[in-house]
Amino acid sequence: MSISITCTSLSFAWPDGTPVFEGLDTSFGPGRTGLVGVNGSGKSTLLKLIAGRLAPADGAVRVAGEVGYLPQNVTLDTALRVDEALGIAERRTALHAIEAGDVAEEHFETVDDDWDVEERALAALGELGLGHVGLDRTVGEVSGGESVLLRLAALLLRRPDVLLLDEPTNNLDLYARRRLYAAVESWPGVLVVVSHDREVLDLVDQIADLRSGRITWYGGNFTAYEEALAVEQEAAERMVRVAESDLRRQKRELTEAQVALARRKRYGQKMYDTKREPRAVMKLRKRSAQESAGKYRVMHEGKLAEAKERLDDAVEAVRDDDEIRVDLPYTAVPPGRAVLTLRDLELRYGARVGGFDLHGPERIALIGRNGAGKTTLLRTVAGELEPVAGEATAHVPLRFLPQRLDVLDGELTVAGNVARFAPGATHNRIRARLARFLFRGARADRQASTLSGGERFRAALAALMLAEPAPQLLMLDEPTNNLDVASVRQLTTALESYEGALIVASHDMPFLESIGITRWLLMEGGDLREMTSGAVGYPA
Repeated sequence: MSISITCTSLSFAWPDGTPVFEGLDTSFGPGRTGLVGVNGSGKSTLLKLIAGRLAPADGAVRVAGEVGYLPQNVTLDTALRVDEALGIAERRTALHAIEAGDVAEEHFETVDDDWDVEERALAALGELGLGHVGLDRTVGEVSGGESVLLRLAALLLRRPDVLLLDEPTNNLDLYARRRLYAAVESWPGVLVVVSHDREVLDLVDQIADLRSGRITWYGGNFTAYEEALAVEQEAAERMVRVAESDLRRQKRELTEAQVALARRKRYGQKMYDTKREPRAVMKLRKRSAQESAGKYRVMHEGKLAEAKERLDDAVEAVRDDDEIRVDLPYTAVPPGRAVLTLRDLELRYGARVGGFDLHGPERIALIGRNGAGKTTLLRTVAGELEPVAGEATAHVPLRFLPQRLDVLDGELTVAGNVARFAPGATHNRIRARLARFLFRGARADRQASTLSGGERFRAALAALMLAEPAPQLLMLDEPTNNLDVASVRQLTTALESYEGALIVASHDMPFLESIGITRWLLMEGGDLREMTSGAVGYPA
């Protein structure tokens, strides 16, 4: 049987009744597929349904072959040894026992034919840049990005027929991303990847665009998809203009017909009043005029309704991916004002910052390899971690948005979460400002735990940027994780409205270059140093 994924009449809704899919029919065959769509469209949900992590309300998912699944948020027990995380601990123990002279039958049954399991494991780690990670080390000794690669190495060792990757480049530095790109490019079976990373999406063979619960297929990679979509949108916008013109014409013709009928009616009434014709003839004329008027009205109203329907269909075909529009005047920081001071700062896990000053509305990019200490520095500045030595002093109100987005209370609504950060704001004020973050109407009443990754980020960003007092220093840790391409554009637009100081830790160089970075700081070898740009000196 050919390796494939088939979804038949697939339906799924969240516990609050919000539908995600209703009767979805689709299939994925051999090759690499990029699954794209706006945040909240159901991409991650679909992967979870295929992987068996969620059960459909109706319909079925059939997979021919073994499935390997890499979720968005990889969580591994920090106490696990690396060989346990890779799923080879038992075989490795049995192999070592045999090599030590223990010829018990159960050892041979455990090893089976996998005599080179250690060599394959070390090779898989090496291919992903984890050659320095020994099999006897614990997961707690590796960085967040390395734990993602470790989970991927476990999947590669299993050699599944179907590989599902949900935002696999999250938390990966540039070096680790290149390793992942190579793994994706060489994958021999069925691969479905959800990602905001254009480089990953440009490695696929086809794009599946998930929108309004349906999938539209495009041949080629993401660049080819964008070109095809641009042509489609141009044609759709042209059809809107044609439909609008037709609607105006139908309205004009209906008005003209109504005027003509009114004239005929007045003429008939005049003839009746002056009795210029026999009564029977005039009654016949009046009845004929009424019937004619009814036919004209029905005909023109029918044409008008059809024109409106054509316009609605044309408008539906035009994508309207809204942008965040915010006005944040109280976040402004005057040029030259002291914002942040770091002095002889020694962080947990060994990183150091001799001296650093941030003044005015500067925009700082904090870059470096996984595990270099970027998140530790931000958490220390935010007051979440105590420094080992030295001091970190913020001179203005600050807010920190961590990778985990755990600033949100999952039990509260979006509006409720914002109210926590702005207790003095009225209900109407909160909802009006949330609308600018694209949480309009009932969307503001959704429970935070039901939001997609991108929606959670948008809600967390809204909570922090609308907080009281307004943050004049905003720190973001890997903000483009879990965001689709449209949402990254939305974030860029929102940050354009922010007038305070900004520190962003990210591996997403195109994003950093788009938000007007004024200074680049590299965390390397336990030290923080300034660079002339993001490209110069970044570790390869």
